[in-house]
Amino acid sequence: ERECVQSVVIDLNAQYQSFIYRLFPNANIIIDRFHLVQLAGRALDNCRISILKQLDKQSREYKIMKSHWKLFHKKAEDLHPEEVVFLRGVKQYMTRQNAVDLITSKFSKFAEVYQTYQDITKALNERNSELLESTILDYQKTNTEMDTAIQTLRQNRKYVLNSAKFEYSNGPLEGINRKIKTLKRTCYGFAN
Repeated sequence: ERECVQSVVIDLNAQYQSFIYRLFPNANIIIDRFHLVQLAGRALDNCRISILKQLDKQSREYKIMKSHWKLFHKKAEDLHPEEVVFLRGVKQYMTRQNAVDLITSKFSKFAEVYQTYQDITKALNERNSELLESTILDYQKTNTEMDTAIQTLRQNRKYVLNSAKFEYSNGPLEGINRKIKTLKRTCYGFAN
């Protein structure tokens, strides 16, 4: 019966990979897309934070990177380059795209990390395994945490590419687990 299992979705834990093939010899191992985006997102945030530590707290760049960090996690096409908004931390009207461009033009290392993050998320959203593979293989070291993230993706390349090829995800199961944990936490102390 185990030979009939076609796909197994896991996170980036190397321990799972070692025994999956013994349990399910014919299964395709797929690394969950959420964990790939989370890995790249953490590398992006850590690069941003390391730059923040070097900046003057009164500078525009600091305020954009500190209070508008979510802009760097948005899809590039969702930044709406024509829509002018008031950025509270900066206390200035500008487009979200201009805010991102201001940072990426000033910090080339961050620009490379940002572009790598954008390429990874775009490839996963579009299920484009070719873009994902080229992003992983063509990456040039930047001496940031993205180097470690890309190295992890290279080591698990076959399984990472499967995440772009197949539709499977652990999302629904993770959602159920979260609801159970929330229910247990909110019901703590109630008697039967």
